[in-house]
Amino acid sequence: MGANLRKESGPREVFCGLTSIVWLHRRMPDAFFLVVGSRTCAHLIQSAAGVMIFAEPRFGTAILNERDLAGLADAHDELDRVARELLGRRPEIRTLFLVGSCPSEVIKLDLARAAERLNEELQGRVRVVNYSGSGIETTFTEGEDGALSALVPFLPSSDRRQLLLAGTLADAVEDRLIHLFARLGIETVCSLPPRQSTELPGVGPGTTVLLTQPFLSSTARLLRERGARVLSSPFPLGAEGSRRWMETACRDFNLPADRVTSVLDPLEERARMALEPHRAELAGKRIVLLPESQLEIPLARFLQRECGMELVEVGTPYLNRELMGQELDLLPEGTEVTEGQHVEQQLDRVRERHPDLVVCGMGLANPLEAEGITTKWSIELVFSPIHGIDQAGDLAELFSRPLRRRQLIHPALHPQTSHPSIHA
Repeated sequence: MGANLRKESGPREVFCGLTSIVWLHRRMPDAFFLVVGSRTCAHLIQSAAGVMIFAEPRFGTAILNERDLAGLADAHDELDRVARELLGRRPEIRTLFLVGSCPSEVIKLDLARAAERLNEELQGRVRVVNYSGSGIETTFTEGEDGALSALVPFLPSSDRRQLLLAGTLADAVEDRLIHLFARLGIETVCSLPPRQSTELPGVGPGTTVLLTQPFLSSTARLLRERGARVLSSPFPLGAEGSRRWMETACRDFNLPADRVTSVLDPLEERARMALEPHRAELAGKRIVLLPESQLEIPLARFLQRECGMELVEVGTPYLNRELMGQELDLLPEGTEVTEGQHVEQQLDRVRERHPDLVVCGMGLANPLEAEGITTKWSIELVFSPIHGIDQAGDLAELFSRPLRRRQLIHPALHPQTSHPSIHA
């Protein structure tokens, strides 16, 4: 491993795990996510899901008010009432997620007990599960890990030889990957989460798991405990990572190497062609990835190896060395990788080093832009369909676009050495 690893602790600047509801509820249209939290939690979800304002929402907030927080009301009775009213109004709901928040954890509200109580009352008509989306100790993508971990105990047992793709993908991307695996010779491919929450895949000794996202540590552990084999691989971001990811599954299924080559070679060549115009924009540019999504290390590998960018610093909220081992091995010798965050110190390093692009959360992006530093919102990378060989060009464009925008706004500005004046 060529990276220089450093652990940093201090004040952080990240979204909380409640944000993951926005893409999870889009994935499973028969599920509902009920946040047990404050009005602040409700405002966060509404803001993050603003693009869904004209759709029928499948998330809501059971508001904890001052009486609840002071222990003057029975929050369990109130939660049961809200859940019954919700299910009465929305009979199409098949899975109800009770999502913990900072306020519900502070008052020690036992959502596991609430889920058990509601499951007994509903007698199978609706499955009720719970997980924590609290931001006290989590970053925003860990909400998905919590939700999928909550589903694993409900997966039926199966001895069938199959490939399980773990992690939320856009439907079109998933369809394309399943098609490619079929061409390679893997006919039985299922997904967690499924497109319908009631159609949970089976799991057992015949199940091989490929993680599509690098932030599913708990889900991977629980799947192993159910007898599945979780493969270690680079993640399917960019042409190289996606090819290595698929080849890892092909080796596990003992597929002929010549067939794998005949299917993947043309796809990789097409991806290289799609990358060329963006590589021309990105090559030689210096980038800092601040910790937020846990996608930072695979993205850094893609941006350096396939786009020619120089990695100034790669931050990640948490580093699972088992899941990230192959990604770390692909980084250049001496790459500075920081686990955790002390936001003031990291911002000081950004200002000192003057990178061409900083990938960070929305809370840091606008202040950095005001200082003349070009930024990219990390949350957009979670919402966008970026997985797979076919998406390599689109993924690169997400990074070349802010640099082109900067050049159009300030054509005479050299991003490494200058900052726009207030009159620019």
